[in-house]
Parts: sequence; structure tokens; C-alpha cells
Amino acid sequence: MSKLAQLRRSAFSRQNGRCHYCDHPMWEADPKAFAQRCRLTLAQARHHRSTAEHLVARCDGGRDVACNVVAACWICNSRRHRGRSANAPDPSIYKMAVRRRCAQGKWLPWVGSHAGQPIARTTAAIISSA
Repeated sequence: MSKLAQLRRSAFSRQNGRCHYCDHPMWEADPKAFAQRCRLTLAQARHHRSTAEHLVARCDGGRDVACNVVAACWICNSRRHRGRSANAPDPSIYKMAVRRRCAQGKWLPWVGSHAGQPIARTTAAIISSA
């Protein structure tokens, strides 16, 4: 396993399997099981795959060290780094913007409510009852 993969797994555990930016649950190894638990389609679940996110991009001098690598879902990671990495927003500003959009139900079309609860809460309840 690569050093970056180890850092991602460590961050995933440290963050209790939740994305650094949107705080939604993520999966590491089994998208089908995750989709079933969270009542998502497989296509929707793929957006919640855990990725290694460099807070300071490598091209900007960031290194593969624990304090610079967090776990982020694929959609948050890819949206932050649209275009060139030098244009990526500051991680703390991006996190606040993502959380604001999540609260408004405007981040992911299928996340917002499921039986009246945000998916993050619904998923936690499903996982804890398993």
C-alpha cells in the first residue's frame, strides 16, 4: 500500500468515515454495500468514495504528511480542484461553502432528505442499527 493510501485510510478512521468538507459518510471498499445501507443507487454511492485530499496541493508545495492529507468524498475533492490546482479555494473557505450548500440542500441532488432526515443522519442510524 502506498504512503498516500495509508494516510487516506488513517484520515478516514480519524474522521469516522465522514468527508472532511461535507461531513457525509464515505466508503472505502464496497460501494454496493454502502449504497444499500444508505439507500442510494450505485451511481450515487460512487460520489461518496473516500479519496486522499491534500489541503495544500502537491503542485503548490504540499507534502504527503498526515497534517496535509484528509479524507474527502470524490465529489468534494473533484469540485475543489476543478481546473488548475493553483485556483483551488482555501480548504477552510471551501469547507464553509460546502457545508452552507449542504444545509440548503444544494450540494448533491439526492442528499437533502430521506424520510425527513439528512442522509448523513439517516446513514448513521442505519449503520448503527446493523
